[in-house]
Amino acid sequence: MLQPKIPTNPMPTGVTVPLRVVEPTTDVQHVPASPPVPVAPVPSRPTVQLTPGALLAVIGGGTAVVLVVGAVLVSMLLAVAITAASVAVCALVVRALLNNQKGH
Repeated sequence: MLQPKIPTNPMPTGVTVPLRVVEPTTDVQHVPASPPVPVAPVPSRPTVQLTPGALLAVIGGGTAVVLVVGAVLVSMLLAVAITAASVAVCALVVRALLNNQKGH
């Protein structure tokens, strides 16, 4: 009941390539081709042209991203500063309590 059953695979899973029949080659006479016609080079990438409205949108989006990231970083720094200050206050209170108990 608890013994694993390994399934058998009746079909091969590898990629099979059909055999090709190689035909004997015959002599073919080559006719010299005419010289190629020069073709204008095709640019590999289309050029991007920004309209004034698109440029303003890109600038506005970049500004918004910078402001959001800056606000997040400042809030994280503020959280660390508040945590450090509260830990320092707690350490001072504990030290004062321990010093008062030694005197009594």
